[in-house]
Amino acid sequence: MKRRSLPVAAVLAATAALLLTACGSEDEKSSDNDKIAGADVGDGGGEAKASTSPSPSQDVDRPDLSLPSDVKEVFEDWKTGDATKDAVLKDAGFSMTAVSRAITDSDAKSPALSFYYKGTALVDAVEWVQTFVDNDASITGAIRYYSPTVSLSGNKTAAVTLCADESKAFNKFLKTNKVDRSAPSDNSYVYYVSRLTLNAKGVWITTESISKRGSEKCTP
Repeated sequence: MKRRSLPVAAVLAATAALLLTACGSEDEKSSDNDKIAGADVGDGGGEAKASTSPSPSQDVDRPDLSLPSDVKEVFEDWKTGDATKDAVLKDAGFSMTAVSRAITDSDAKSPALSFYYKGTALVDAVEWVQTFVDNDASITGAIRYYSPTVSLSGNKTAAVTLCADESKAFNKFLKTNKVDRSAPSDNSYVYYVSRLTLNAKGVWITTESISKRGSEKCTP
């Protein structure tokens, strides 16, 4: 159950493309996630500002993103002080949780996915969740999202980069309830680059996303 991998050079090039041409047409997108979206935070958060999840705005009817008790997420330094950038980060965080929710629900057609993803990003998210469904698998553990950056292009387009610590994320096989506790490595750290657009409901939707495991931008 592995997503397509991109070489570091491709990720860096795509980062520049998303940041510099965010208002252009949607180009080819690829996403990889060799391991499951979920990694234990442990004590690694240090003194960083952290929260279990960004709080959604109350004026939009959003899908339920609650997760099972054995799956946790922490978002570190998820506020910039700028209202627009904070709104982008909030929804970028929700898009990550939406995938975890779909996986734990064994539902590739989860309304959470179609709410927070569109275009090629939605296609890839659905395909990724379907790999778990096909293998009767889910996830357990926790994930730490950190080092986010936001770049705005006009009022309705943004690029987000962030890191994910999945060093204690595990596949859980539903038929046997067996957990695959793989040892952590550099590949447990993932660098994400996403493009988001503001929709009519005021929600920042992820339309393109790429990721690279073991990127020096995220490894300790």
